[in-house]
Amino acid sequence: METKTHGTNVSDEESVTSEYLTFTLGSEEYAIDILKVQEIRGYEPPTLIANAPPFIKGVINLRGIIVPIVDLRIKFQLGKVEYTPFTVVIILNVAGRVIGVVVDSVSDVISLSSGQIRAAPDFSGTFDTKYIVGLASVEARMLIITDIERLMTSADMELIDRNVD
Repeated sequence: METKTHGTNVSDEESVTSEYLTFTLGSEEYAIDILKVQEIRGYEPPTLIANAPPFIKGVINLRGIIVPIVDLRIKFQLGKVEYTPFTVVIILNVAGRVIGVVVDSVSDVISLSSGQIRAAPDFSGTFDTKYIVGLASVEARMLIITDIERLMTSADMELIDRNVD
């Protein structure tokens, strides 16, 4: 369905807006659906878990819930990882699980219409784009819109049990 606005056709799809939490990893800025975010906390070293993959830093006790902590900077191989006063943990609620992700810093919450999000370019297998919804330009910033639930529930994250019936 299209609506006429001042001589321009605007489809209903382009006018749908969603809110995204933006954060930085290295020199890139990412955005995730705000509805997946439970809370944002300062970084505290988690309790280490033996034989966990390097990107799983350990677990924390969050009001009685044991929460695995994933450092996305290590997962995405972003070079030297430093823990600064700006380093935060975004507590996510995805696929019925509570998971924490470590990021360099949280920027803000922004509203984007689906018309502002462009498809990610095809990198012909050199870069995995299956977790990228698209790219959006906001002022001078380029945001990588990430499907955080798909990323956190993927087999290579080793966070969600895959039960075969």
